[in-house]
Amino acid sequence: MSANQVASHYNAVPNTDKISRTDSRIYYLRNLNNWIKSLLISEFLERLNEDGCSSATVLDLCCGKGGDLLKWQRGRIKEIVMADIAEVSLKDCESRYNSLSVGRSNQRPFKAQFIAIDLTKNRLSERFSNPEIQFDIVSCQFALHYSFRSEQCARQMLQNVTERLRPGGYFIGALPDANRIVHLLRQGNGFYENDVCRIEYTDKTVNLAEEQPPLFGAQLTFNLDEVVNCPEYLAYFPLLSKMLEEFGMELVYCKAFPEAIEYFRTEGRQPEEAKNLLSRMSALEPYKPNSQLKGPETEYAGMEVKYTKEVEAQKTDGIKDPYMGILSKSEWEVISMYLVFAFRKK
Repeated sequence: MSANQVASHYNAVPNTDKISRTDSRIYYLRNLNNWIKSLLISEFLERLNEDGCSSATVLDLCCGKGGDLLKWQRGRIKEIVMADIAEVSLKDCESRYNSLSVGRSNQRPFKAQFIAIDLTKNRLSERFSNPEIQFDIVSCQFALHYSFRSEQCARQMLQNVTERLRPGGYFIGALPDANRIVHLLRQGNGFYENDVCRIEYTDKTVNLAEEQPPLFGAQLTFNLDEVVNCPEYLAYFPLLSKMLEEFGMELVYCKAFPEAIEYFRTEGRQPEEAKNLLSRMSALEPYKPNSQLKGPETEYAGMEVKYTKEVEAQKTDGIKDPYMGILSKSEWEVISMYLVFAFRKK
C-alpha cells in the first residue's frame, strides 16, 4: 500500500452533514473516540500550563479535515502547524480553521500553518514557515500505525514527531492495539468480524495460529461500518516505545481505551467535567428497555437487568430522571482494539 494510495483514499472521503452522522450505526462509537481525544488533549495542555506554558505551540500530524481544531481552540493555544498527506482533506482543514473566530471579530484565535506532506518520506522541519519553531505538544490521532509499513517509514515519521518537540514537551496520540487485534485474528484464522467491523490479515502465507506477524509491513484491511478503509499496518506499542526512546522520549502512560475511559471518569484531572462531557458529546447511547437502539437486539443482551439496577441506584441518590448510557457489544469490541498514549521529551 503506497502513500499515494493512502492520500487518494482520504481525499475521496466525502464530508457528511450532521443528520448523516447521527444516523450512522457507529455514531456513539465515533463520539466516544472524540471524547477520549478531548480529554487527552485537555489533560496534557493542563500539564503544560502547570509547567508554566499557558499558551502552547502545537504540531498536529495526520490532521485530516481538522477535527481537533475546536479542541485546540478550547485549550487556548498560541500557534499550530497541521500536516497531512491528503491535500483535499488539508484544504477542508484550512477552511474549518478560517471559520473560527474570537468573539465578534474576524480574528483567528491562533496562528496556523498547513503543510501537505508524506510524513513517512520527508523531513517536516524543512517546510516550517518559521525555521526556528519549537513545539510544546505533538499530536497524532489514529494514524501513526500507517507509518509502520516499513522500518524506514516509521523512523522518518518518528523523526518528524520528535525533531522540533522541546525538552519537557509531550507527544500524545491514539492507535490500534496490535496485540489485541492479532489475538482476535488468531481466533478466526486471520479474520475477524462483528456487527460494525471486519478485519482481515492480508498475507495468507502467514499462519497466525503458529507464527508472529512481522514487526513492520504486517498489513491488514479494517472495514468499519459502511466505510471501507484503506489497508493498515500493525504497530506494536512496545516496539514504538523502544523506538521513541532512541529519539529521546520517555513514556508517561499507555492505556487501552476501556482503561482510559475509567481513568478519565474517576482518576483524571477533572472527573466531574469528564462525566458531564460524556453526555454533552453524546458519547454513549441512551438506554431504556424497549427503546429504539442503533444495533440489533442481540447487541444489548443483559442490558435490561443492568438498567433496572442502575435506575434503582440513581433513585436512591435522589436523581429524578434516571439515565444509563451504553455502547452496543460490537462497538465496545472495537473500542477495546485501541489504546491511548503519552510520551515526554527528556
